[in-house]
Amino acid sequence: MGKNRFVIYFRRGLLALFVVLITAAGYLHQVGGEKIPSIHALCPFGGLESLYSLLTTETFISKIFSGTMILFIITMILAIALRKSFCGILCPFGAIQEFFAWMGKKIFHRNFTVPQKLDQPLRYLKYLVLVITVGYAWETAGLWMAPYDPWAAYAHLSEGIPAVWRSSSVGLILLVVTVVGSAIYDRFFCKYLCPMGALNGIVGKISPFKVVRNKEACIHCDLCSDNCPANIDVSHKKKVTSAECFNCQACVLNCPAMGALELKMGKKTVTPLVAIALTLALFFLPIFVTQSLGIYQMTPEKIRAGQTLGIGEVRGYMTIREASKATKMDLNVFYQKFQIPEGVPPETKMKEIGGKAPGYDFHKVKDEISRLR
Repeated sequence: MGKNRFVIYFRRGLLALFVVLITAAGYLHQVGGEKIPSIHALCPFGGLESLYSLLTTETFISKIFSGTMILFIITMILAIALRKSFCGILCPFGAIQEFFAWMGKKIFHRNFTVPQKLDQPLRYLKYLVLVITVGYAWETAGLWMAPYDPWAAYAHLSEGIPAVWRSSSVGLILLVVTVVGSAIYDRFFCKYLCPMGALNGIVGKISPFKVVRNKEACIHCDLCSDNCPANIDVSHKKKVTSAECFNCQACVLNCPAMGALELKMGKKTVTPLVAIALTLALFFLPIFVTQSLGIYQMTPEKIRAGQTLGIGEVRGYMTIREASKATKMDLNVFYQKFQIPEGVPPETKMKEIGGKAPGYDFHKVKDEISRLR
């Protein structure tokens, strides 16, 4: 069990590292403009949201770049090879939920479960969210879901609660529901609402990777089922191929009976540490390769001196005056074009107009203007 403990803490350490890195990226994007990738660009799901636009117009939707599409492709390949390993080993939002689940267990001294009659229908909600999110993203050619996204709300907390509330009140509410829900029911958002997890689960069904239970070696202690954040009844299954499995390996790592639970790639046994190493390699090696080839882009092209920007290229970190100059547009005309109320000072950043004019959404207005052109 000593080796298993090391793997458990190693996985937790990886997830904690990814949370720190993504949180830092979210903060630096807010203070450093678009020199740092936005949370939307860093999320693989943005690649799927932009797929229709890329196929029909050969352009990405706002805030999405070639690097986001590469992340999406990598994640799909990872799902085919190792099921939902992205969810269980790499996803920082899943890690945050696990942390609050750990806190909840410390407070309540137990794991709670949703009654099965309610739990099973609720599991299908994430598939509905997947269809609606992608459908409207393709229809509107934009990240329409951003104001309702708890992950985006988390990434913007450095702006302050009032700012996040103005731009993403629903997302902030869902963030609170997620962390509170996870303190009671582990991985609350993952189980019921995450569209990326839903897609990973569907694609992962064709994977040869699975957890296999050896009935003869099993001592029926139920520790595997008790430690499963997806609430899968591992102790009574011959093999785990459920789309709900996060591949966190908690069942295998907490099993006290040698050989009772094993990770299998087809017929070949894979240790938990090797599975984690394979996940890291499959995810990060393609990123390094595409970066070296110069095709992994996560931020907009730098504005050259004297360059005239199009409407769709106006950026949130620019002030109204800077955006007016960059588009070679008279300031008053720019105000009218972007439907900016007259009382908003020209030194206001485009992404902060909503703070001075409640209800104003810079990205929505920009997308509408771009579609009309």
